[in-house]
Amino acid sequence: MRDKTQTNSAAPGDRLIRAGGVVFLVGTVATVVTVTPLFLGSTPFPTYMFLLSMLMGVGFLIAGVGLMRSVAAGRRQARAASASASAASASSAAASR
Repeated sequence: MRDKTQTNSAAPGDRLIRAGGVVFLVGTVATVVTVTPLFLGSTPFPTYMFLLSMLMGVGFLIAGVGLMRSVAAGRRQARAASASASAASASSAAASR
């Protein structure tokens, strides 16, 4: 099975997982930048910076959707392999009769 899988092949959901990770990192940087002035006692950033911090959750959600797509594709592939294996064994059993 491993010899048939290409290392550079992208499974369904891989791009969503990567995009979710990037959006999550942008949200993390925005959160650190937004919270730092609160600890230093300087003037806080405007509201849009707090809204950018919400990108952490959005990125997590995007990555989760990508993970679910990847799991669903894997289950479909396993189901198809199981169905073809059972059909092959049924046809060989019928041929031996």
